[in-house]
Amino acid sequence: MGKLVLSVVLLFSILNADIYKDNCISCHKKIPVSIDKYFYRYLLKYSSERSVKEAMTSYLKEPSKDKTVMAEAFIKRFGIKKKTKLTDEQLQKALDIYWEKYKVFGKLK
Repeated sequence: MGKLVLSVVLLFSILNADIYKDNCISCHKKIPVSIDKYFYRYLLKYSSERSVKEAMTSYLKEPSKDKTVMAEAFIKRFGIKKKTKLTDEQLQKALDIYWEKYKVFGKLK
């Protein structure tokens, strides 16, 4: 039984290991604005980890002009993204990775 649980946990970890890279980076690398710029815009507007993740989740699940943090010129040029196809769990995992990669808290001197 222990081996089965361990196998399931390992399989789940492997499947989710690239959730951020495969579902976020793969699309954002096609846009000439680096993905960290989005993070900093969300951080400036929402400030806390919880608020940033809630706002990003809301936008990614139901993208709209009202929810975006990007400038009007950006939206005119690139449009509004399509609704995410990730499950709630996958989206949360991707946002957790994104937060850890770009957070400034604890990194400022």
